[in-house]
Amino acid sequence: MGPGANRGWLLRLVIAFGFAQGAVSMARPAVSYRALALGADERAVGVIAGAYALLPLFAAVPLGRRTDHGRCAPLLPAGVVLISGGCALSGVADSLAAMALWSGVMGLGHLCFVIGAQTLVARQSAPHEQDRNFGHFTIGASLGQLAGPVAAGAVIGGPDRAGTSALALFAAGAGAAVALTSLWRTEHRRTAPAARTAPDDRVPVHRILRARGVPAGILVSLCVLSATDVLTAYLPVVGEQRGIAPSVVGVLLSLRAAATIACRLVLTPLLRLLGRTPLLTATCLLAGLLCAGVALPMPVWALALLLAALGFCLGVGQPLSMTTVVQAAPDGARSTALALRLTGNRLGQVAAPAAAGLVAGAAGAAAPFVMLGVLLLLSSGAALRSPAKPAGQDRRAPGDAARPRGRAAN
Repeated sequence: MGPGANRGWLLRLVIAFGFAQGAVSMARPAVSYRALALGADERAVGVIAGAYALLPLFAAVPLGRRTDHGRCAPLLPAGVVLISGGCALSGVADSLAAMALWSGVMGLGHLCFVIGAQTLVARQSAPHEQDRNFGHFTIGASLGQLAGPVAAGAVIGGPDRAGTSALALFAAGAGAAVALTSLWRTEHRRTAPAARTAPDDRVPVHRILRARGVPAGILVSLCVLSATDVLTAYLPVVGEQRGIAPSVVGVLLSLRAAATIACRLVLTPLLRLLGRTPLLTATCLLAGLLCAGVALPMPVWALALLLAALGFCLGVGQPLSMTTVVQAAPDGARSTALALRLTGNRLGQVAAPAAAGLVAGAAGAAAPFVMLGVLLLLSSGAALRSPAKPAGQDRRAPGDAARPRGRAAN
């Protein structure tokens, strides 16, 4: 049986990721509302939100090193416990410093889960299955991103914002805990490295970053995630200026998320039709033009069509950038390369909103979309330079190097 023949583990992983991501997507706006109820101003809310991405910056590479030379399945329940605990403790926190701390714990839990899960997909998928399996894996994230904010909005409201936001955080923590029910038999023992590599044998970070395809994958992922985050944050501001009701803005954002899910469902035939590098380049280029187009005044129906097309294009970048990084990274350093990609994502989550705020303050609320359009156009150039198949890449799955020849995976 080939490494990708039994995909029950992948379905369980997608379900678990959907609950974990949904909990985080529900908790993050709830954290902001609770911080405001505790007396935070806009700057303090920004610091607390930034703590979510800041703490994982220091943990990503060490976690990737550990996962390169050991099993990755233990990171999944550890991540869920940290997410669930961070949500619940944020709900009982009575100071802004505590809110920032537990927000960071939540971000660290999300990082643990994602590094473990991405490594699992890379190890247990044959090279020709990685694009498809990463696409299916990220459907879990999209579903969570679609459901989480809607659930938060349904719970938070009324005069007692402190109480309802705390309730939303408790509900998010409980939702994250549900992910534990799907984390059984996700890692095939024959795909896990048999033994840890000595520290002297570890591939240096600078060598990983010099591998052709790794910088491109990191840049594409950073730009796509930044575009998604800033779109979510600033479309309500643009809607307010153009007289678009908040309920309609919510529908527009949901439409974007639904288009991203639709893209990942048809990713395999698109890859067969175009190939990875042309598809990644074309979608980044189109996403850049569409993102800049949000800055133009237009009727709501036209904005809906534009956002649907933008969501479809943005759905390509994350899964294909994972495959690009995995296949370009040196042997024995694929988890570290994925961790570096996640580090780039977190840097983007810290820097992009700050840069968007500066641009919006100087040139208006629509200006950040032009900035993001330029970034996506630059990422399309980087995607064009990434190899479709790195030199020397064999047809075995990334975890096969640690497997005896002639023995099939479960």
